Amino acid sequence: MTRPLIGTSWKMNLTSVEAERWFATVVPGVERLDDRDLFVLPPFTSLWVARDCLTGSAIAWGAQDVHPDDGGAHTGDVSAPMLADLGCRYVEVGHSERRRDHGETPALIAAKVAAVLRWGMDVILCTGELEPGPFETVADGLRLDLERCLAGVPAAELGRVVVAYEPAWAIGEGAFAASPEHVGRIQRDLAAWLSERSGGSPVRVLYGGSVEEAAAADLLAESGVDGLFIGRNALDAERFVRIARTPSQHDDPTP
Repeated sequence: MTRPLIGTSWKMNLTSVEAERWFATVVPGVERLDDRDLFVLPPFTSLWVARDCLTGSAIAWGAQDVHPDDGGAHTGDVSAPMLADLGCRYVEVGHSERRRDHGETPALIAAKVAAVLRWGMDVILCTGELEPGPFETVADGLRLDLERCLAGVPAAELGRVVVAYEPAWAIGEGAFAASPEHVGRIQRDLAAWLSERSGGSPVRVLYGGSVEEAAAADLLAESGVDGLFIGRNALDAERFVRIARTPSQHDDPTP
């Protein structure tokens, strides 16, 4: 049985003051939720708020990006040791918006993955197709992307990687989540590929494309969906609490 992992990236939203208010609602709202793991990825400017508000709680925190080098003349960038110093547990890499807006390649993403692991944090690696397509075409493309982005990661380290399946066509305002059946089929395929690569150790695969409150239960009930990675729908703290508390029923029944 895999504990569901449910979290959110705020992207470029919420100031430090707004972040403090968000935490003040969410921390007590999930206080008794002990059958799953939770995380939040605020902007860099609010990581210190997350540390101060979440230390001692059940909610982990982390960052939305990282530079592959540990230091140097990289104006405006943030390194893995800086994030580790702020108590980050997770670091997100490879989001489709980073690939689109900043031209990030699988090779660069692989270097970022290595930096995160090198500094003792866990990776949330995003992957997803740009447009809907036939299952085999989509699955082949995702496996190839993961192979490139995980280049150099030994099998023993794959347990520290969380894969977030985020089809680009299902991200953004006005977009809709993929069907649970599609998500489950894709994620079971990715989980099998990752398990083979890791020597049988489970690797969590989350879904994160326009996760609505109404769809959360159906997504979590789908075999292969190990959790949810929520975007804009988690900016409302009370809504995030409701999604985080969604029952998980995706484990296979006992024969």
